[in-house]
Amino acid sequence: MSTHTQTSVAPEVARPAQYLGFSLAGEMYAIELLRIREIIEHVPITRVPAMPSAVLGVINLRGRVVPVVDLAAKLGLGPRPITRWTCFVIVEVMLDGERTALGLLADSVSEVLDLGPDDIEPPPAFGTRAPVHYLRGLGRQEQRFILLLDLDRLLSADELLGLVGSTGGGA
Repeated sequence: MSTHTQTSVAPEVARPAQYLGFSLAGEMYAIELLRIREIIEHVPITRVPAMPSAVLGVINLRGRVVPVVDLAAKLGLGPRPITRWTCFVIVEVMLDGERTALGLLADSVSEVLDLGPDDIEPPPAFGTRAPVHYLRGLGRQEQRFILLLDLDRLLSADELLGLVGSTGGGA
């Protein structure tokens, strides 16, 4: 009898990641659920002079000033009407080395999606209304595709400031 105990290690199975699906200009987009702090209903936005065109202004979130980014404008989809389903998806991003809360204006939030590695395709070189460099990939669920946004690229300081046209990192 051998005293050596063999521990079997199961092959690491990639777990599905969770994404929050939301609608914008008639298309489905999604953001990693771990990046989202909360979802709130639309509240009045205070306009701030000299902000980039995609930054609508700021909202008061329990005493904190939170900038609001119009995703439709950022993605070149044009202005969107405010409806009863319009909401802010509050995400956390790194800006100038600090964790910063940003509100993303969405037409509506739909569902939490479980997408495994086999459910995600690389972003196509063409054919989407959103600029490809803002996409992490295409999530496949049943017969539809969901555009998975890359928040680090979409909401980087260079991207947000680049909208002003004074710095060179823009959209």
